Amino acid sequence: MSTETLTAPTTGRAAEPARPARRPRRQPSWRRLQALKGAAFTLPFFAGFALVTIIPLLIALVQSVFQERRTGLGLGKGEIVFAGFDNYLQGLTSEVFWMGMLRVGLFGAVVIPLGLVVSLSMALLLDAVTGKKAKFFRVGFLVPYMVPGIVATLIWIYLYSPKVGPLTPFFEQFGLDLNFFAPGSVWPSMGNIMVWGGIGFNMLLMYGSLRAIPGEIFDAARVDGASEWRIAWAIKVPHLRGIIVLTTMLSIIGSLQIFNEPQLFRSVSPQTVSADWVPVQMIYNQAFVANDPYYAAALSVILAVVVGIASAIFYKFTNRPVS
Repeated sequence: MSTETLTAPTTGRAAEPARPARRPRRQPSWRRLQALKGAAFTLPFFAGFALVTIIPLLIALVQSVFQERRTGLGLGKGEIVFAGFDNYLQGLTSEVFWMGMLRVGLFGAVVIPLGLVVSLSMALLLDAVTGKKAKFFRVGFLVPYMVPGIVATLIWIYLYSPKVGPLTPFFEQFGLDLNFFAPGSVWPSMGNIMVWGGIGFNMLLMYGSLRAIPGEIFDAARVDGASEWRIAWAIKVPHLRGIIVLTTMLSIIGSLQIFNEPQLFRSVSPQTVSADWVPVQMIYNQAFVANDPYYAAALSVILAVVVGIASAIFYKFTNRPVS
């Protein structure tokens, strides 16, 4: 055999190695597409949450570690300098700030249980009635919640007024000389406004939870001879445990951040309600009256931490499954 027959031909382009076959692209499943569409509806909420909560919180955290310092006995040009935790140390050692926190704590310890008892009673009453009466009570109980807090406070200040309000002459007919703006009456006057304005929202949540209880449970209890009072106390109230915990936690958060009522009461009773009477008032005055937004930002962060700790402690000890 000759050499020419054993060697491969070298003329022309060399043969390329065979490429692996491309796998077809996997199309997303119908369930995944539906999940993505559902998640898209949450984008407006997260955008608003980031705009009004996350971004202001980050700005407050950054501002809280700065201070404006002036030279020349305070008459010179101000200079923004990094202060570390000086603002926090000043806030944590402020007696005025913690006295305000103590006031709202004691205030909430009285107002929150009272408001929840009234809301629970109204929800049970609303659940017991049917037909047109239910619609009438439902709308009537929600009206106070529809009124903005500032407007409600102005209305009640007018009603409390000893000069033009109708309440003082009304109680005088029963021999009661009441001054709703006196130092000993300011807190009850504010508590009445908060209970009046908050019971509609709490009642609505409790009423919705009551309507979710299966009717077969009530039928079985009535067959066993249970009265309506027994059904309400032994069946309805235990089923409301979760929603009562939620409304209580929301009430704690709202009470620690009370601002509208003391700020407006200060205009009619400045000898009792000082400019730093509650923590949010002090933050407001530091930011917009004393022109110190950096210290106000530190106080805001301290207040947020206190609110978070109080809510977490309450949720830890009360949120237990119903046995």
